[in-house]
Amino acid sequence: MLHLLIHMGRMAGPLTSEAAATMLGTNPVVVRRTMAGLRDAGYVRSVKGHGGGWSLTRKLEDITMLDVHRALGENRIFALGPADPTATCLVEQAVNASLEGALREAKALLLQRLRDVTLAGIAADFDHRLAELPDNGGSRVSSNLR
Repeated sequence: MLHLLIHMGRMAGPLTSEAAATMLGTNPVVVRRTMAGLRDAGYVRSVKGHGGGWSLTRKLEDITMLDVHRALGENRIFALGPADPTATCLVEQAVNASLEGALREAKALLLQRLRDVTLAGIAADFDHRLAELPDNGGSRVSSNLR
């Protein structure tokens, strides 16, 4: 979704669910469901009908990776965790406690980093990478961002 939001921030008009689905390699229903969370959080709006579609309600500078993470439901950050959260073995309980502490610390660090990165910062990194390409853009870059 970060990819899509940066494209939207650089577009002159709204982005249809169909065009977004093509960009993301999915179908429009998935796009609409996902964008609904961003709309409910106030980051995008949709306009129905001819010439309609999705557009940002805020500047890229005003949206962080953490904002997007939260708007999309704060899915689990790590797929790690205790094999048995209700273990009766004292060794497994000690392992679980150690793992849970490490994961809690790692999550806090990651969330802080997500809070510090704006979509404008990611877009600026793209601009920098594009400028360094020998042919200044090549076919690997979406035309919407050039």
